[in-house]
Amino acid sequence: MALSAGSLTTKSPPPEAPAVSDARQLLGIKGASGTTNIWKLRLQLMKPVTWIPLLWGVICGAAASGQYQWRLPDVLAAAACMVMSGPLLTGYTQTINDYYDREIDAINEPYRPIPSGAIPLTQVKLQIWMLLLGGLAVAYGLDRWAEHTTPVVLFLALGGSFVSFIYSAPPLKLKQNGWIGNYALGASYIALPWWAGQALFGQLTWTTAMLTLAYSLAGLGIAVINDFKSVEGDRALGLQSLPVVFGIKKASWISAGMIDIFQLAMVVVLIAIDQHFASVVLILLIIPQITFQDIWLLRDPLAFDVRYQTSAQPFLILGMLVTALAIGHSPLTQGM
Repeated sequence: MALSAGSLTTKSPPPEAPAVSDARQLLGIKGASGTTNIWKLRLQLMKPVTWIPLLWGVICGAAASGQYQWRLPDVLAAAACMVMSGPLLTGYTQTINDYYDREIDAINEPYRPIPSGAIPLTQVKLQIWMLLLGGLAVAYGLDRWAEHTTPVVLFLALGGSFVSFIYSAPPLKLKQNGWIGNYALGASYIALPWWAGQALFGQLTWTTAMLTLAYSLAGLGIAVINDFKSVEGDRALGLQSLPVVFGIKKASWISAGMIDIFQLAMVVVLIAIDQHFASVVLILLIIPQITFQDIWLLRDPLAFDVRYQTSAQPFLILGMLVTALAIGHSPLTQGM
């Protein structure tokens, strides 16, 4: 199914599309809606539901800087950083992933915009370039606003975009390896936006950079959850995701273990830097996650993956903010 020249709509919807609510489809949660509107198809490719962790990561980075102020210029700069991290560069990441995953999606999610034929590949390639260049342009503008002598935000945007490319594209295609691919995904969702927010308003130090990379190992556990729904297609195409390599049950335990262990490691760090109140709050936020793992994730991750994520992840991201605020008021950022 192709677009007519200069048209903003497709000729006809993909046949036999499953009945899924328009809201879920537009958010990129499942399927293609059968819409004839190319802008809705573009939005589906960008998967807005995946922007949320990146937006939150920017907030955490700003909090960890210890220098963010509630004044209009800072608010606007933070909003621009969120647009860069979420709609533009995460949109780029999701679109390029769908482009290179079109064979897998033909098995796992045949009603996605690309395998369903709802949008031609030329339009997908155009979207990839527009989102990438838009994100890099905003990053450059943020460096100018912050008066950086070294364009730190632009370098982070370039690095993150490169990781997104090699994650999805051959010959490296990091996602073929369950450990490396999921860690790259976790770091992209936790460390990179955090670094951007912290560098924009303060100074990104090696210490906080390493801490967020460690925190990203919890993100690896979250990324594993997203692999459960793709086991059939991953196995057929030889992708070594953790559910394929270890099986569903063991992979669910690996996921839960990574999420819990590295959050608890942050508790130890907070105690070490004398942020005792924050460490107690973080423990209280980890407990319900463990509870939901027992109720949903460890019992049947295929059936309950969405329920687990909607129930447990709010506690994880609140824990990130608690950690960021504690770091922002600690010697890790003060006086450096």
